Amino acid sequence: MNRTSTEEAIIFAPRGRDGAVACAMLREAGLGARAVPDLPALVTGLRGGAGFAILTEEALRGADLRGLVDFLKDQAEWSDFPFILLTERGGGPERNPGAVRFLDTLGNVTFLERPFHPTTLISLARSARRARLRQYEARARLDDIRAGREGLELALAAGGLGAWTLDVATVTLTADNQCKAHFGRGADDAFSYDELLTCIHDDDREDMQRAVRHSLDTGADYDVEYRCCWPDGSIHWVQINGRVEHDPVGAVTRVVGVSHEITERRRVEARQAALLALGDGLRQMTDAADMSILAARILGETLGVDRAGYGVIDPLRETITIDRDWNRPGVKSLAGILSFRDYGSYIEDLKRGDTVTIADARQDPRTRKRAAALEAISARAVLNMPIVDNGDFVALLFLNHGQVHDWPADDLAFVRDVAYRTQAAIERHHAEQSLADLAATLERQVEERTRERDRTWQNSQDLLAVVAEDGRFIAANPAWTTILGWQPNEVVGRDHLAFSHPDDQALSDDAYHRVQNGDLRQYENRVRHKDGSYRWVSWVASFGEGRVYASGRHISAEKEAQLQLEGAQEQLRQAQKMEAVGQLTGGIAHDFNNLLTAISGSLELMQVRVAQGRSAEIPRYVDAAQQAARRAASLTHRLLAFSRRQTLDPRPISINRLLIGMDDLLRRSVGPTIEVEIVGAGGLWTTLLDPNQLENALLNLCINARDAMAGEGRITIETANKWLDRKSAQDRDLPPGQYVTLCVTDTGSGMDAETIERAFDPFFTTKPLGEGTGLGLSMIYGFVRQSGGQVRIYSEVGQGTTMCLYFPRAHGADAGDETEVAGMAPRSAESGETVLVVDDEAAVRMLVTDVLAEHGYHALEASDGPAGLAILESSARIDLLITDVGLPKGMNGRQLADAARIRRPDLKILFITGYAENAVIGNGHLDPGMHILTKPFAMDALSGRIRELIG
Repeated sequence: MNRTSTEEAIIFAPRGRDGAVACAMLREAGLGARAVPDLPALVTGLRGGAGFAILTEEALRGADLRGLVDFLKDQAEWSDFPFILLTERGGGPERNPGAVRFLDTLGNVTFLERPFHPTTLISLARSARRARLRQYEARARLDDIRAGREGLELALAAGGLGAWTLDVATVTLTADNQCKAHFGRGADDAFSYDELLTCIHDDDREDMQRAVRHSLDTGADYDVEYRCCWPDGSIHWVQINGRVEHDPVGAVTRVVGVSHEITERRRVEARQAALLALGDGLRQMTDAADMSILAARILGETLGVDRAGYGVIDPLRETITIDRDWNRPGVKSLAGILSFRDYGSYIEDLKRGDTVTIADARQDPRTRKRAAALEAISARAVLNMPIVDNGDFVALLFLNHGQVHDWPADDLAFVRDVAYRTQAAIERHHAEQSLADLAATLERQVEERTRERDRTWQNSQDLLAVVAEDGRFIAANPAWTTILGWQPNEVVGRDHLAFSHPDDQALSDDAYHRVQNGDLRQYENRVRHKDGSYRWVSWVASFGEGRVYASGRHISAEKEAQLQLEGAQEQLRQAQKMEAVGQLTGGIAHDFNNLLTAISGSLELMQVRVAQGRSAEIPRYVDAAQQAARRAASLTHRLLAFSRRQTLDPRPISINRLLIGMDDLLRRSVGPTIEVEIVGAGGLWTTLLDPNQLENALLNLCINARDAMAGEGRITIETANKWLDRKSAQDRDLPPGQYVTLCVTDTGSGMDAETIERAFDPFFTTKPLGEGTGLGLSMIYGFVRQSGGQVRIYSEVGQGTTMCLYFPRAHGADAGDETEVAGMAPRSAESGETVLVVDDEAAVRMLVTDVLAEHGYHALEASDGPAGLAILESSARIDLLITDVGLPKGMNGRQLADAARIRRPDLKILFITGYAENAVIGNGHLDPGMHILTKPFAMDALSGRIRELIG
């Protein structure tokens, strides 16, 4: 049927100019009209859409009207097409029997006898048009009703709900297919009210009927949960909600409602309740036998088996001694001593620590020959779970059933849970507080999992809404009032973004468009309350029939709890950081006091020996002071590595190439009794690293692994390419992306959780006194983090340790092996070659200028940046600028160098610094002609670098 709403008239008056005259009259009166030449054109026009039709009697007389009759038969339920039939003089139905035939054929027809006044025709035409418009309005109302019904059916289906109606007068139950499915019936199966009563569990039928009577007597809503028996014999739980409807005089006419299968929810609730009851009982018991029989009873009742209990095992005699067990009424106890071999061969599995599950003793090969003996003790189905203490098979938890019974994985998990809780209670029956915490946790889990879900539209505690394709709300449930203060009629008709927080509107609009291409599983945003505040809501949604069906859960409390948790975690991290600072400060003070004692003592004795004239002993003190100074330099380098402020020389390298070059060194370092295996991944990506620092880190890890293995074992060094998605990267405190991993695994003693937690703390060591500084792993951690990577430890006590280093992938070619030019021949300075030395430490300036003078260079000195800049802006010849990075008076070394390059663009510059200040040297990237030498440095290293730079 055509869906247009046209008001145009179609005129079929083929004789003479009747059609043209009628069209002109209607158009002059403001009514649309068009004439058709023949009957087929009339039918085509009617099917295309029209407001009414004007026909002449002579045009229809004797014509084949079957096409017109078919059009009238095809009308929709809302349509009764109006006709105006122009009859000849004396042609009214009362005086023209032939006109009666047209009345029967056309139905909604008005006769107008010719000749007529034009105003009469116009009046009838307008009346026919008004009648047609009312029909269009009826069609629109029917469409709205149909759309509402379809939307409700879709919402019910989305929530897994079935619909039903009970006619009270006739006790007739009408259920949709989903509702029938909740009772194990197919779509074509009959399902009457008597059949409903029959399938309800015997223990629940009376409660169900009492609830029905209460609703009919009081008009209260019908809300009940009960068990039903499916035709296959299985037991299922359903939740039924209904509302009583009355006729105009107040009499009850019917009850309408929804059904929802809640078998899984009730099963979870039953098990949680069982665990809760177990916890309550165990807290009040101190006798192991009482605890065991309590656990057995809970297992038997919850899983619906015939028997459950504990027994003590004699592994040599292969017997079980049962003091007492729980048995369903009518089932005989197994108390006494039983031999496993009398009932099959599954004792071998139990000795290995395996749980034995037998669904049917007649079919299982371990019990097939002894099935009769098992059936005689009501144990055709068996579950035996060994209890091991210190590696010994000492007890058994058993469940028996007289009929075939499967043991699904969730049943096994539940049995293990009960067994572990009971065993823990027996071993620690005095730990009342611990058990109380466990019970409280279980209560919270029960409360969370018993929260009503998938309620009907009216009863749902979640926000439910239907949104049209243009983004406007079509419907909203009463939860909008409960949660957000908005009446449903205040929500309907408004855009979905009208309630979204301004900061969330872009993401909310994106989520709305995404759901139109597929289901939206989770989206969170802030929704405005009527009082102007905002509530956090978590949404799921689906799309169908041009509409979005959304369900939102109020999560403001969870968000607040998350913020509190994050705050507590931040406080914990701050406390740990302060503890690390304390350890670091104490360790530095201890080690540097020792080193300063060696240096100052050697210098003091050198002074004494010079005064005594005993110069032969001076070299010994010089060596001691230099050795202490080198140890101090090494310590500062380790501390800078830990603090991630060491000077790095990163370059694109292949870790596989580096491993090949270190192979001999690593094997010599760990000794001949340690097996070293290197597994390099094929096609390993390049990474940007300081190769010297990586070599030190790898050597340190291998030496730690050697020490953990007490002289023998295996070290495996592996490389790999890794893609880290958002979750994996978050677990490792890294941004998502591509990484290269270097892992060192040993077969040593492993670490416990406490050791892993403190492994990277400065000066923390598990080695004997004097065998470790406690800075090795701290240095590795600082180097890796400074390189943009991460370190993770995977270890268990007695199972060895794996240290994994993650480095970001670098898109560049491997720099290859770079060989430093050593042993450069000394070169004397040319006449006039001048070096400007800028350092705020006078002793450093003295040493540098002495080295320069020794090699024939002219030296200029400045103690701060402005003084150095003044010399640079003079006309003095300067071939090289040597400057500290950290300088006083508002100008650091990098700023001085940049200022010098403006006036002297080719000036060569050597930075000397105690640590690499990234903000000053440009995050490790220096301009051409700029170099770094890290303090402390040897004088020959300084002189070599000066010769290299000046040429």
